[in-house]
Amino acid sequence: MRMFVSESNLFRDRAHAGQELAKALLHLKSEQPVVLALPRGGVPIAFEAATLLTAPLDVVLVRKIGAPGDEELALGAVIDGANPQTVINQALLQQINPPPGWFEEEMQRQLAELERRRQHYCGDRPAPSLAGRCVIVIDDGIATGATMRAALKGLHQAQPRRIVLAVPVGPRDVIEALQNDVDELICLAMPEPFIGVGRHYENFEQTSDEEVIELLRRAESSAIGDASL
Repeated sequence: MRMFVSESNLFRDRAHAGQELAKALLHLKSEQPVVLALPRGGVPIAFEAATLLTAPLDVVLVRKIGAPGDEELALGAVIDGANPQTVINQALLQQINPPPGWFEEEMQRQLAELERRRQHYCGDRPAPSLAGRCVIVIDDGIATGATMRAALKGLHQAQPRRIVLAVPVGPRDVIEALQNDVDELICLAMPEPFIGVGRHYENFEQTSDEEVIELLRRAESSAIGDASL
């Protein structure tokens, strides 16, 4: 297990954060990694990393399966990819005990939404195969870690050789807890007290769908790596 931390705790924008994060990932270039971003905010950062590492760039999409009448209570999550994965909180599912067939229907609905979003962002380009690959997962920061934890669990089921989590900023307790879910974790800043991800960017404007689509198009047209390997 390796965790990298720098003293930098303020980034001009996501591109700057991505450039700083990319430097900390250079030791992985020889492993020919696949870079995955959590959209939308993780894409501008992952683009910078993928460019420096000459690695293929793709997105990892996660949809929470909320409990009936309480969508914030996550019974599970679905994660897209070449073979979409499902993460289920079995204990909570048994406790809530939704109507027969409800969970399966909701899971299919969320999978359909993931497919719609992937089509929107990536067109007909298929998700890369991750089996046996070094996979770098990137977001613009971590707050509670719930979405990232679901994404990592789903990615493990895709059987990559190695998973590296890389983010510019996050709270120390959450970052340290996530070490158990990855082979390597890189975080540039773990401020205390942690107030919010956006407080560590001078410009934290929302990333648009159009920007995500453009960066993914640029990554593909620039022949950054080969996502089909």
